[in-house]
Amino acid sequence: MKNLSFLLSALCGITYTLNAQTELLVPEQADQYVRVYKADGDYFFGPDTPNLKEGKWYDEWVPNDHTFVKGDDGLWHIFGITHPLVETKPLNKGIHEGEYASFHAVSRATNFKETLNENHYNDLPKILTPKDRPGEIPANHAPYIVKKDGRFQMVYGHSPIRLAVSDNLYDWEPKGELFSDPDGARDPNILLYNGTYYLTYCSIKSVRMVTSKDLIHWSKPKTILKTNQFDPESPSLLFHDNSFYLFVCAWEGGWDGKDIQGAYTHKAYVYQSNDLTDFGVDQENEITVLKAHAPEIFQDEDGQWYISSVEWPYRGVSIDKLKWIKK
Repeated sequence: MKNLSFLLSALCGITYTLNAQTELLVPEQADQYVRVYKADGDYFFGPDTPNLKEGKWYDEWVPNDHTFVKGDDGLWHIFGITHPLVETKPLNKGIHEGEYASFHAVSRATNFKETLNENHYNDLPKILTPKDRPGEIPANHAPYIVKKDGRFQMVYGHSPIRLAVSDNLYDWEPKGELFSDPDGARDPNILLYNGTYYLTYCSIKSVRMVTSKDLIHWSKPKTILKTNQFDPESPSLLFHDNSFYLFVCAWEGGWDGKDIQGAYTHKAYVYQSNDLTDFGVDQENEITVLKAHAPEIFQDEDGQWYISSVEWPYRGVSIDKLKWIKK
């Protein structure tokens, strides 16, 4: 009887696993990108770099890692890395030169669906330039925003990961360093789950995580994904349908150096796990691959899912619809 019970339990376990796999939800994009934001020309905020001069006008600007947030005014805001286009010889010398501030763009409509039009978002003055953040390193990369205690909280990198706060999304006050990682910490993203903030970031061939209850004091890092086959970028962690999904952009090399866009690879791996602290190694938990660079995954007021992308397929920020399908 004991062996029979064990066998039945094993069989039930196998059946459960198969059912769970059958019911797995996988994100699928519509492949109908709309470019909602393209930067206006602007003066470079400085300081000088080898190829950029403070106070000089540049027509073309390149955005990168970014975040969407809805303000108390009902409008949608986008913040993200930006710098003037630098066309050095070779191209890779200036590909990320001058990424010292965040662009800020705002919608003209309060319903997200109404913002899905070509160049809908208005460009606003850049925020958190080096002059606005005395004592910090110049780099201002990959902002991500959550709201806590009535204030907007922005984390940004690269390492040390830092914090800035705002009451209105227009005026920002830097608050200094949160934590650093000796191996580097890039592209922070935050998930609030069951009262804990889970901050994921990229490091050497890995996505790592720290946790906090107050956004000030953080745990020691834990590796949640090991990527031996590529360098990870721009992680997004979310909880959906009682499971966790990790979206990670991949830098796999191979750029021919002939055009700027080729340096912004548009391959985003998606992983699924029931444990938000463990997404395995390489393809162990991979469920699909999407087309986007530095994607953000989010919902609008009506629950529709979206994926964003920069530089691919167009310069600027583009939006594609997502749906979740059973596999």
